Amino acid sequence: MNVNKLNVGLVQQTCTASREDNLARTVTGIREAVSKGAKLVVCQELHTSLYFCQTEDTTSFDLAETIPGPTTNELGKLAKELGIVIVASLFEHRAARVYHNTAVVLDTNGEIAGKYRKMHIPEDPGYYEKFYFTPGDLGFKPVQTSLGKIGVLVCWDQWFPEAARLMALAGADMLVYPTAIGWVPEDDANEKQRQLNAWQTIQRAHAIANGIPVIVCNRTGHETDPSGHSSGIDFWGNSFVAGPQGEFLIQADAKSETVLTTEIDFKHCEATRRIWPFLRDRRIDDYNQLNQRMIDE
Repeated sequence: MNVNKLNVGLVQQTCTASREDNLARTVTGIREAVSKGAKLVVCQELHTSLYFCQTEDTTSFDLAETIPGPTTNELGKLAKELGIVIVASLFEHRAARVYHNTAVVLDTNGEIAGKYRKMHIPEDPGYYEKFYFTPGDLGFKPVQTSLGKIGVLVCWDQWFPEAARLMALAGADMLVYPTAIGWVPEDDANEKQRQLNAWQTIQRAHAIANGIPVIVCNRTGHETDPSGHSSGIDFWGNSFVAGPQGEFLIQADAKSETVLTTEIDFKHCEATRRIWPFLRDRRIDDYNQLNQRMIDE
């Protein structure tokens, strides 16, 4: 790790159909985070548009852009101006009919330090991502920045301990999850709370199991289903940062557009790994069946 302590920021926002409006509010949020001392700022998943995956619509491919492209150019200039690292989340147009859900890391010099293409692609009512996104092909490799190695994963990836572990084994100093997840409005309060608890618990467990902090930035606000077949999604916000023992360092509420900032102490992360040496005690000689879909008797 390049620093002992790091102030991080998260921009939790609603989105509209206007790319210009969304990006302007992202930039405003980034500037606010920096005014509070942030050196690393994380944006939510697909923050330049509405969450278009509620329906399968070929016109939505018009939202995609190249990397490098307009958004990385604008955010790169901002990163250089402010001397910060930015994690952005974009709909990448890679080639004819090859599109990815891609997180881009912009370093303090304004250059693209690296990117991560979402590996686990969901296909559920309201989350028809397989229609749009080709599964990632860059593997689980942290991005080296001037602040350290950032293990970037995206939304559905957050439910898979294998992804978090591989990032940690590759030397990630922290895990970062741009996210777009929410409730079905018809679910009752108890079901909503169970889903939120599960979402928080699995990611806090990644922090504990790997001894590194986890930074999660989710969107907020209600977005309608353009097809009218459902009542849309209430994105549940609750962006948070957890320390290496799963402790909440900061957390947003469900409905507010907000900018969070908090300090991560990497000396504490190292001390935690020393008392809980999970990576040392892994039985790598007996994990060969993990590469199977199921284990038959």
